[in-house]
Amino acid sequence: MKYFLITYRLKDGAEDRRHRDIDAFIAALDSDPELGGKVSYLTMKRGGSQDYLHVAAAADEAAVKLLGSREFFSRYTDQTEATAEGEVEVTPLEIVAETSSPVSFARPVAR
Repeated sequence: MKYFLITYRLKDGAEDRRHRDIDAFIAALDSDPELGGKVSYLTMKRGGSQDYLHVAAAADEAAVKLLGSREFFSRYTDQTEATAEGEVEVTPLEIVAETSSPVSFARPVAR
């Protein structure tokens, strides 16, 4: 697996539009038959700020290249750069350790 952390600060007043752009990107990822199960994407916002953090995971380098070839990825990358203040930082991540039963970020933990 290959992991990436994407961070940036959103310009004032662009939050609703940005959330729609993110939703459209995730929908395109989810509906792409060749990328299904090969790319995962999680978007978070630092509480009380305009700082956004995205975690992308790809099964392998081939999935990264396939994603990079998609028009919806290029459009989303352009949108991200246009709505961010300053630079968008993309950092490759390496897993050092993890629990044996990872919790899905997509669903709340049952209590």
